[in-house]
Amino acid sequence: MKDPAFTDLVDLAAERLGGAVLLANDEFFAPKESLLRAASPVWKEHEYTDRGKWMDGWETRRRRTPGHDWCLIRLGLPGLVRGVVVDTAFFRGNHPEHCELEGCAVEGVPDAAALDADASVRRHVLLPRTPLAGDTRNAFEVRSNERVTHVWLRIHPDGGVARLRVHGEVRPAPAVLAPGRSLDLAAMEHGGFVVACSDMFFGHRQNLILPGRSTHMGDGWETRRRRGSGHDWAIVRLAARGELERVELDTDHFKGNAPASCSLEYCEAPRVAGAELADSRAWRPLLGDSPLQPHARHAWDLPARATATHVRLNIFPDGGVARLRLLGRVA
Repeated sequence: MKDPAFTDLVDLAAERLGGAVLLANDEFFAPKESLLRAASPVWKEHEYTDRGKWMDGWETRRRRTPGHDWCLIRLGLPGLVRGVVVDTAFFRGNHPEHCELEGCAVEGVPDAAALDADASVRRHVLLPRTPLAGDTRNAFEVRSNERVTHVWLRIHPDGGVARLRVHGEVRPAPAVLAPGRSLDLAAMEHGGFVVACSDMFFGHRQNLILPGRSTHMGDGWETRRRRGSGHDWAIVRLAARGELERVELDTDHFKGNAPASCSLEYCEAPRVAGAELADSRAWRPLLGDSPLQPHARHAWDLPARATATHVRLNIFPDGGVARLRLLGRVA
């Protein structure tokens, strides 16, 4: 079955973005930290611990009193939640009957126990109590426009969940995007988003704007080998309309498959969906055709300032790019 559209958005709770399971009322059979692991859940047929069957996820003991189990998660990036995936892979006779999700917005890094106990914190219902199926990727659309930094996953009455994904739109603290501030306007952590690309057969387009340097070849954006004319491209929606000053492009780990060259274009189209811009005539040159080296960091200072909402990276003819940074000032 095809994944819902919201799964194309950023997983705000991802570990590599700083997501963490801070607190759980119970984790007798399997630890809460497993909920956010990037790897898919696995099954080990004959693996047991001194507490019972080894399970790849978060699992609580069998509840013998009224109530429900829960855990508190700090999102790696704050934002607007558009959908969640509650994956009960391999939990067949021990999955929860229902789940629900609440969220709140609290700046800084509050103590987890204090946050959970603070009755003054305004909590938003992101997902009301909803039935869960066992051994299933349970996907639920969320209809909320409340910015959140933390979420509570509640399971009724008890049981195990393999993975939790919290997909949405990144919304940093307002001060981050204050006019005149210098930053990487493409960065995912600031709200940048790669809205479309020509191909991403080997590596996802969002890898282009992840924090930090890439860890291996699969941690970048990579297209299949082009057998016809043309070239590959990716369109980045900037975190805010900004004045571009410098471009940094990294082909780290791409040694036999880096593009031969690249170019960049820009446009101002704040009300146009990124995918619709693919064939638009609004693009203007930002960086001319520039040779690229394998497994290397490249940087160009732009001689003329360009104010943009979107940037298109063109690579010739195909290949892989680890990271793209678009440095400038918020307009």
